[in-house]
Amino acid sequence: MKELKLEFSNWVKFEDRNSLEGIKFPGIYCIAISETNLASKVWEMREDVKYLGMTNRSLRNRLKSFSKSLLGERGHGGALRFEYKHKYEDIKDKLYVAVQPFECDIKSNVPKDLNIKGDVLKHEFTCFAKYVEIYGKLPEFNDKKKSSKRKHSVKGRY
Repeated sequence: MKELKLEFSNWVKFEDRNSLEGIKFPGIYCIAISETNLASKVWEMREDVKYLGMTNRSLRNRLKSFSKSLLGERGHGGALRFEYKHKYEDIKDKLYVAVQPFECDIKSNVPKDLNIKGDVLKHEFTCFAKYVEIYGKLPEFNDKKKSSKRKHSVKGRY
């Protein structure tokens, strides 16, 4: 079995996420709330990573769903946990994202593309394992037992 490497993009401000290379592909994303300006810094696993996620669709669409949920719409469970604890306006200048895209044809069912999509899922768990190895716990908003989430839409709240 091949070993998957942690090869994320540099950090970008969450609001600049669409500038990330490979965002049209499936992949893994890390979201951090940091007092330190991480923009353009080389990715590293950090304690201020608050959420690790994956998608077998496009990273662009998954992060768009995350953004909409931060603003009060339903759709992304991790973002609803963020939103339960933080107002977007209070964290938007401290919110960063890094991605590791996996290039493949999202709509394909050929073995090569299906295997790549499987790598995405395995890689998410590799990231969880690395975080737990370093910090002894899951990222805050991946820990469903310890972080609550908003249950109902509050669209237009901000």
